[in-house]
Amino acid sequence: MKTPTRQIRYFLFSQYLADGVRITAEIILPVIICAQLGNMAMGFSIAMGAVCASISDAPGPVEHKRNGMIYCNLFVFAMSLLTGFVNHSMWLMGIVVTFATFFFTIISVYGNRAAAIGTAALLIMILKMSNVLTPMEAVLESLLTLTGGAWYMIVALMFYRFTPYRPAQRSLGDCIHETAKIVRIKAELYDVRTSLDDEYRKLVAQQIIVTEKQEAVRELLYKNRELTKENTRSGKILIITFADLMDLYEQINATWYDYESLRKRFADTGILGDVSVILNRIADDLDNMGLAIQANSTYTKQYELITELNKLKAKIDSLDQHESKLVLKKILVNLRSLGEQVNELMNYFRAGNSERKIYSQDEYSKFVSHQQIDLALLRNNLHLESSVFRHSVRMMITCVTGYFIAQFIPGQHGYWILLTIIIILKPGFGLTKQRNKERMIGTIAGGLLGVLLLTYISDRDVLFILIVFFMLGTYTFQRLNYGIMVIFTTPYVLILFYLLGLGTWNIAEERLLDTCIGCTLAFLANYLLFPHWESKHFHNYMISVLKANIDYLVKLKDMLGGRKMSAIEYKLVRKELYVSIANLSAAFHRMLSEPKSKQQDSKKIYQFVVLNHVLSSNVASLAAHLKDNVPGFYPKEIIVQVSRTIKILEDILKKIDETYQPVTFNGEKNSETRENKPADKNLAEQLDFIYKVSNDIGKVAREIEK
Repeated sequence: MKTPTRQIRYFLFSQYLADGVRITAEIILPVIICAQLGNMAMGFSIAMGAVCASISDAPGPVEHKRNGMIYCNLFVFAMSLLTGFVNHSMWLMGIVVTFATFFFTIISVYGNRAAAIGTAALLIMILKMSNVLTPMEAVLESLLTLTGGAWYMIVALMFYRFTPYRPAQRSLGDCIHETAKIVRIKAELYDVRTSLDDEYRKLVAQQIIVTEKQEAVRELLYKNRELTKENTRSGKILIITFADLMDLYEQINATWYDYESLRKRFADTGILGDVSVILNRIADDLDNMGLAIQANSTYTKQYELITELNKLKAKIDSLDQHESKLVLKKILVNLRSLGEQVNELMNYFRAGNSERKIYSQDEYSKFVSHQQIDLALLRNNLHLESSVFRHSVRMMITCVTGYFIAQFIPGQHGYWILLTIIIILKPGFGLTKQRNKERMIGTIAGGLLGVLLLTYISDRDVLFILIVFFMLGTYTFQRLNYGIMVIFTTPYVLILFYLLGLGTWNIAEERLLDTCIGCTLAFLANYLLFPHWESKHFHNYMISVLKANIDYLVKLKDMLGGRKMSAIEYKLVRKELYVSIANLSAAFHRMLSEPKSKQQDSKKIYQFVVLNHVLSSNVASLAAHLKDNVPGFYPKEIIVQVSRTIKILEDILKKIDETYQPVTFNGEKNSETRENKPADKNLAEQLDFIYKVSNDIGKVAREIEK
């Protein structure tokens, strides 16, 4: 299948589009029904409640969705009522804005879903603040808003009840799709025409995306009791396939070589080009497989790897005997292992594919985080050392400033200033800067499109169809691409106001002006009010990744010492390593979007990121090999090599984190190690390389900490 066609099909069968269609239908149906009954205003009030409830309807288990939407509806109702009672007074409304923006921002300590609930509560406050009503009218409006939220929740939960596996299928297919991109980048590393530095950066960026997708699948699978039941075949095969995908990802990460040296030695043989072609074909197979899972269809494997590997082996064997071919043979072995892992994924489409045993709900729960609603957590963040507290104060000051500015500029829609602020202002400077740029470009592009359409189209039926189209685009891209979402949202709003008889050009000008004011305030706030610069907090990510590497090495040492490790224990350590490295890489990428003057030691930090990727890849390679073999006791010298590496990383960690306490023994028991495994020169060489990489990490870490 051609790549553009495959990309289109991925989008058509994505959860984003499915949610976009459902959310659009849930919001617009009340408006259509009430319009037919002659009360469109009531329909808009109900639709507003549905819009707010949709914000809290983030991906995740059904239980979490249900609880999130219940809390969201209650908070939205309360804020709608409170705003309706006080919005006749600028000063009372200003007090509500002050406390609400702080409270509904700081509750993000309870996770992303709580943050979404806070955004929904602030949204209804902002939308209602200019609509002055009598107390009885305010109560009625709030009840209609609550009705809309309840309507949205009931319909959404019915969809999830009737199609319990589709979100997990779509998420798993999407995860496979992003994993295939990693394989393609690996293929580019063997292509002598590409820049290694550029490909390394792409690889680091893509690993962040893949880790996020993996976390999304874990949330859907491991927190859903229906899917983890032994007797639920559909859920069971999804869990087994995801486990196989994680093993495949480990195999992909375990293949790391000195690509610069490879290119110098073997560029003229054509072998590296063959490896690149094979990896691209494996990626195609993965992509097609992910699409079939996402589309809930069947798939037959298209690519036979064995034939290509035999040709590659013959080519390697034919090289000059004086040239060392060991590294090429390792690549061949890794390609074969990669092919075997891809074949395991094919079990998803085969009959009798769910014979393997899965773990219990309690065991799976270890792989996902659990957020308790504990007031102590909120209290513990009420200080300036807390990044959430600083962001809450920043949000409060900026919104209050925006509110009073809106009171003194002409126009009826000053609430767009606050709306822009709550959407754009993020804890980190980099994301705020990105949102600022996307908001401005999207508003200008969408505004021009909306005005152009209204200039040439006057048929109200056609304009209504266009509103539905732009709504669909808005709710499809709201979690996929913010910039594109804004391009859809702006003409949607302009056409809606035109149909309501509120004008076109004046609304477009007002929206652009308010967007500019909101963007400017958000940008200045993130730069001047308790700024969060990534370089100042990078040591936290360094600590996390060093601890994860130490834990992985300790498990490796245990396996070399003859201990048989449980699969759960090994996979937990592996997962923590991948997540910590992805967080480290993400922090580095955020830092690059900050002002140059704030990017301290960016080159050293990049070295640290790459060296940790090299270290984790090599440790993963050894661990993956050992866990699949019969346990045995390796020679004392081998154990000592691992202990030396652990000691280096622990020494670095103690300098960065004074509270860290080493948890390993450093050699005193090595003399007791029984030697019933023969000496392995290749193993010793790889452990020596790991030791050298750890030394390099120590040097870079010390330079960064200076």
